Amino acid sequence: MDRLSYPEGIMKPDRCTFCKGTLTEGRTEFMVRINHEVVVIKDIPAFICDRCNEAYFLPESSRKIDEILEKVRAGPVCGRPLAAIEVCME
Repeated sequence: MDRLSYPEGIMKPDRCTFCKGTLTEGRTEFMVRINHEVVVIKDIPAFICDRCNEAYFLPESSRKIDEILEKVRAGPVCGRPLAAIEVCME
């Protein structure tokens, strides 16, 4: 895996703000519902907590996620279909 390059002048996180676990470089996914669709963005470089799995995204990754979500909101986006199951707790 490529080393994550953190922008100059911005402090790299080393502890999880939720559980105080150690953050290590890794890759994760981001899921969000937009209208009636579930969007999954995979292979996002991030710092991931070794205890609770909370992900901390690099600023550049956050910008890319925002760009992808804006495209999804604007109209159809070419992507691979994803099987999903929705269950209500009621």
